[in-house]
Amino acid sequence: MTQPKFAPILPEDEVRDLHKLPPPAAWYPLRPADFRPAPAGHLPGRGAAGPDQGYGLLLADRFADRLVLAEGEHADDVLEGAALLAMRRAAIFGRAPVSADIELALVLFGFLAEAPADRQAARREVFAGVAHDYWRGRELADLVPETTLRLAPADLRARLEETPGDFEELSGLEPEAVT
Repeated sequence: MTQPKFAPILPEDEVRDLHKLPPPAAWYPLRPADFRPAPAGHLPGRGAAGPDQGYGLLLADRFADRLVLAEGEHADDVLEGAALLAMRRAAIFGRAPVSADIELALVLFGFLAEAPADRQAARREVFAGVAHDYWRGRELADLVPETTLRLAPADLRARLEETPGDFEELSGLEPEAVT
């Protein structure tokens, strides 16, 4: 409320001009822990940085009751491998993992439905020990081509149903590993 003109006012109580702060300087991720998008070329064994990637582990656990496992497969290995693939896929898009990322990994290797015997044999070898061996997990994450990771889960499912022979190309597995 303004003060009436006839009321005495001390000089230090008078309204002063507003002191405005300057606009903030530009921000750059220079600190060691700041998020930096992955470089254009993916280097094998180096991983793919993305925000909040640990959330992929929580999402993978939510698929545990939906897994269709064959003889000799362990849910821990499958969920860890799916989380690693989901983290890489999410990093490609520059975001945190979502359930569609986990679903894509599980659909690709046929863990959400009964898979053909050749696909079961190939995935058993690739996923074996992933939960307990860092380097096996890195190999799995680097195995799947980026073009496959950019597909939507529904598109991947449809392509695998229409042409099951595309599994080798989509998964990045060598033809002898699939047979």
